[in-house]
Amino acid sequence: MSSLTPHPHYSVHPPRWLWRALVMTATVVVATIFIWRTMGLLTGLITNLVIALFISLTIEPMVRWLVQHGWKRGAATGAVMFTSLLAVAGMFAMFGKLFVDQAMDLVRSAPDIYESLREFALERFKTELPEESELVNQIVQEWGTDVTSRVLDLGSSVLGFIFSAAMIGLVLYYLTAAGPRFRASICGWLAPKNQAVVLELWEVTQTKVSDFINSRVVLAGLSAASTFVFFTIIQVPYALPLALFTGIVSQFVPTIGTYIGGALPILLTLSESTVKAIAVLVFIVLYQQVENYWFSPKISERALAMNPAVAFIVVIGFGAVFGPLGAFLGLPVAATIQAIATTYLRRHELIDSALLRDDEMRGDEAKKTAVRAARDGDTGDGSPQDS
Repeated sequence: MSSLTPHPHYSVHPPRWLWRALVMTATVVVATIFIWRTMGLLTGLITNLVIALFISLTIEPMVRWLVQHGWKRGAATGAVMFTSLLAVAGMFAMFGKLFVDQAMDLVRSAPDIYESLREFALERFKTELPEESELVNQIVQEWGTDVTSRVLDLGSSVLGFIFSAAMIGLVLYYLTAAGPRFRASICGWLAPKNQAVVLELWEVTQTKVSDFINSRVVLAGLSAASTFVFFTIIQVPYALPLALFTGIVSQFVPTIGTYIGGALPILLTLSESTVKAIAVLVFIVLYQQVENYWFSPKISERALAMNPAVAFIVVIGFGAVFGPLGAFLGLPVAATIQAIATTYLRRHELIDSALLRDDEMRGDEAKKTAVRAARDGDTGDGSPQDS
């Protein structure tokens, strides 16, 4: 009777590497959880740093131009930042009082506007909207029991905004003023061939992001100015705040921003005059065409072109994750990623396929083929055409 003998490599003790693997796995899990929680706590700080970085990329060409004309870099950075703040302050000085007055009038007349909309909906669409008192009672029920905490939250939000603005300004100044030194400190940790890649990537990102943001700002200004002039001509109430709202939303919410921005003035004028509402709608549609075919190609010719559907998804995604600020920063971030991909990813020559052409293009090709066949004396059935 033979007995079973154990395998020569069999052991009742676990292998020595098992304990090291368990310790390393536990360390990685704990480190990942720690980093994840830390990133969640530092979301506000990271957001402010990203804002400062994008603003720095935007003003870098102006700072560099001043440096090339003999300015010290610190003085050039301060001059550009101060000039920008002065321009914003001047704009508020010129239009601030008008904006505040019209905005306050808009708030005070909100009940009358809502009542007019209720009557319009009831007469035209046989739809009865809730009464103003019902809406007020609902707001009081939701907010009235917690007024103190709401006030405290508002105060902390204001203080947080001031602190964030100060931090962004400070980081922006030092990041831009120390631009070459900052890039040199990063490149000092890299091999020479990697330094060239980083510097080229920085240059591409800076150019594309600067052109993209500047083009959006210019287009927003043109849209707001044109809308304000038109609203003033047809005497739309609260023309300035509505024009600013339309101009900003139309440029920083892609694809449907123009129509979202135009919805508010249309609703307000609809309660006053149907003719004015139609005029506003026609103006918005016509201006969108003028912007698409004239303004945008000229102003954005150096900026990074982005598919409207991709831009819309980016804004919605960033807005869902990071809030309104994320929606604002979504387009510059996407522009940066697309600039990197455009620079370093190889694009290949397309094959000849009907799926890569529209039906109209296919029809044009068929017509050209028929013309060539007629010119060569081909009847289409393989026999030569009689002369």
